[in-house]
Amino acid sequence: MYGCDWDDETGEVKGYNHHGFDGEDFLILDLETESWIAPRPEAVLTKRRWDEDKARMAQQKNYFTQICPDYLKKYVNLGRSSLMRTEIPSVSLLQKSPSSPVSCHATGFYPDRAIMFWSKDGEELHENVDHGEILPNHDGSFQMSVDLDVSSFPAEHWDKYRCVFQLSGVKEDQVIRLDSAVIRTNRGNPLLLFIIGAAVAALALLIAGIGFLVYRKRNGFLMEGFEVADQTQSSVSELTERLNQPSE
Repeated sequence: MYGCDWDDETGEVKGYNHHGFDGEDFLILDLETESWIAPRPEAVLTKRRWDEDKARMAQQKNYFTQICPDYLKKYVNLGRSSLMRTEIPSVSLLQKSPSSPVSCHATGFYPDRAIMFWSKDGEELHENVDHGEILPNHDGSFQMSVDLDVSSFPAEHWDKYRCVFQLSGVKEDQVIRLDSAVIRTNRGNPLLLFIIGAAVAALALLIAGIGFLVYRKRNGFLMEGFEVADQTQSSVSELTERLNQPSE
């Protein structure tokens, strides 16, 4: 494994060249001392031979301090639009139920080099905190969550807690205060539920009233039909009876 690191703010360059064998380090290049480090006894013989090769060491130093950084800077400039891309996330507080932890959720950020934590009075909290993993979104951005167990916190002390999100390459942190008024939850608003219930009840009464009127109208029509039919049958019977009487 070999390459170089370049700090674009300080200009510092670090080169590295590691050789491994059977899953373990075998030889490591030390540019400061211009020598090789042998972590295993089996590598000592090779270390001595490579240390004595001054031309090889000079070539290594030139590559890792000059050539590699030049190429790295060129690639960074060519791909700056994508390599230096930053997307600020939306941060919100979520809670399933009053007894559930409050989750600080950030989504839509890029790159994935981000840190999020809970703090109290400016100090990072470690107890009652559960850190989630950074997960990918379908659009190439990322999301993450950090849960805070608030079951033991008095409500009047909530304003001391903050959720802090830090994104690599962005100087300003995103901070959101623990506040019950901004927590998004799947619990319904009692007033809203009352209004919805009243509306549903009114609609049900309206439908029932219309149904009753339709029923009465149909029933009345049928009763009127029965009365007409009875009158017609009575007239026919009376006429038949008269026709059957003997003539005088």
